[in-house]
Amino acid sequence: MMERISIYPHSASLFAAISASVFVVIGVLGNLITILALIMCPKIRGHATTAFVLSLCISDLLFCSLSLPLTAVRFFQEKWTFGDTLCKIFPVIFYGNVAVSLLSMVGITLNRYILIGCHSLYVRIYKTKYIIAQLIFVWSISFMLLLPAILGIWGEMGLDEATFSCTILKKDGKSIKKTLFIIGFVLPCLVIIVSYSCIYITVLRQKKTMRNHRQFDVLTKEQIFYDRKCREDNRLTLMMVTIFVCFLVCFLPLMLANVVDDERNTSYPWLHIIASVMAWASSVINPIIYAASNRNYRSAYRKLLANLRFWTDTRSSVRSKTFHHSKNSKDISGTSKNTPIIQGVKMNNIKQDYQN
Repeated sequence: MMERISIYPHSASLFAAISASVFVVIGVLGNLITILALIMCPKIRGHATTAFVLSLCISDLLFCSLSLPLTAVRFFQEKWTFGDTLCKIFPVIFYGNVAVSLLSMVGITLNRYILIGCHSLYVRIYKTKYIIAQLIFVWSISFMLLLPAILGIWGEMGLDEATFSCTILKKDGKSIKKTLFIIGFVLPCLVIIVSYSCIYITVLRQKKTMRNHRQFDVLTKEQIFYDRKCREDNRLTLMMVTIFVCFLVCFLPLMLANVVDDERNTSYPWLHIIASVMAWASSVINPIIYAASNRNYRSAYRKLLANLRFWTDTRSSVRSKTFHHSKNSKDISGTSKNTPIIQGVKMNNIKQDYQN
């Protein structure tokens, strides 16, 4: 019988497997509903920010539908059973999606800053073709960062037997893994933190200016509309800050655990399991944040769920009406032919006068 070499206790592996399975169901449903709700809501769909939110949702959906099911199976079986080819593809999907999520947040942050701090540039920068170019850059650079490991130049993709995980391994004593954790995580986070700090300072200045105007001037309709729009933009910005903070809280333990503590020689296997589970949770919580913190997003969810709930009833109702219409088509057509539109309007007017 083959000796078990896993560093994780069986209870920790079981906890990780169950967590991953739950996140698959919640994450796929939540992110899929969010994507459909945003696409079907014209009011939200027209915002440039929505393109980056959709990018974030698609990344989370791919993570929940591709990476997490494989992760759940490997923790249940406590070994990798999907072959060498998929083992080399798995870390590309995993790390690539994490990078897409983080860079999408960078895109959202810069969008918010330019809207609030450099409003005159906003219309020129966020045209459709430029938004598409930014999204292409986000997705392409996220996976290009992994090329050194994919090509075997700096580390390699493979199976770590002790953790039964397909990840970036050392090659000739070198690996890009820790460098990616530091550069690919720390630098985007710094950009986001600096940008939101600038947004906060700009918003405080705008509020001070608005208070000074209100003391001496009567607000016009344009000023009232602008004030309302600023409040809406600030609420959306606050929601995006919440998403970033939650992402940071979820991923920071995993980043620190991988950089500070060597997983293969760790004395705290449960720490690595909990850190991993928290990182997986980041792909699940965003739809909850959207629904909890923004009125327009809640409205989009309600409309989509209402349409889904009544879709079957509407179809059956339409079929029954069509059958009834065809059965009585002679009577209906005779009535419509003998009653001109103008005469019908006059009859309505007579009825109204009689009632008055």
